[in-house]
Amino acid sequence: MPKFDRIIRLLGFAAAVGFALPAAAQVGVANPWVRGTVAGQKATGAFMQLKSATDTALVSAASPVAKIVEIHEMKMDAGVMKMRAVDGLSLPAGQTVELKPGGYHVMLMDLTQELRDGQSVPLTLTFADKAGKKSTVEVKATVKAPTAAGSPPKH
Repeated sequence: MPKFDRIIRLLGFAAAVGFALPAAAQVGVANPWVRGTVAGQKATGAFMQLKSATDTALVSAASPVAKIVEIHEMKMDAGVMKMRAVDGLSLPAGQTVELKPGGYHVMLMDLTQELRDGQSVPLTLTFADKAGKKSTVEVKATVKAPTAAGSPPKH
């Protein structure tokens, strides 16, 4: 029995360490949603609130419903609303950063299917800390009707 007890203790320690370490690197994701599409539409946006306990950055995203997924910024430039891809989005420690229509968002392009109200879209968000160490968070974003509040990202 001593060998069995030792194995149980080691498994308990591994579980404790395994659960403690990722929690420190994780970013909280609240209210993830994706704007629904209509037949033939090939792009849409994903929106959410992100909060990290430490300085980090959203550096990439992926989803099986889109062949291309990028982090985008929309902003006014000389009176014209412009959208562009960005390399990353800084998440200052302890601050909520909102991805929303008309601002920063995750752009889903070359969609593989129509996205209908109520569906769930899997997203993998990749973050990098100041040292460059990467971590991922899996998110299930609810599809909202194309008429959901805010301006849809346009290409």
